[in-house]
Amino acid sequence: MIKRLVAYCTVLFALGAMTGCATNRATASLMADADLSKVKTVYIVHSETDKHEIDMKLKTAFKKRGIEATVGPAHTPPYAADASVTYIDKWFWDITMYLLELTVTVRSPTNDFPMATGNSLHTSLTRKSPEEMTDEVVGNILSAKH
Repeated sequence: MIKRLVAYCTVLFALGAMTGCATNRATASLMADADLSKVKTVYIVHSETDKHEIDMKLKTAFKKRGIEATVGPAHTPPYAADASVTYIDKWFWDITMYLLELTVTVRSPTNDFPMATGNSLHTSLTRKSPEEMTDEVVGNILSAKH
């Protein structure tokens, strides 16, 4: 009887400990006066630390939703688009490298002020491909409500 109770408690503890590894989050928020329905073109600012072509995956995600996207280096605003897009990608090693977290910010092309931000976090057990995460973040940003 005691052995069963110990085994039962051990299994419960192990299951409880594993839930921390199964974290995921996908959020998006708009600034109070942002109207992304007017955004038809975006300029994706290439991150100098981007080794995985996240900028090109973002370009594909925007184009999938009918928004023309170009990629290029950062420069002083204004950008020749309806919005500029910046991103931060965080990678993690767990047997293989995978995209742990992606944060995308849609900005005013004239002054770089944030209009919307989206974030996707998927730990090892819920990991998604970079293409899925960029698609998730862009979709959430464009469908976000005030």
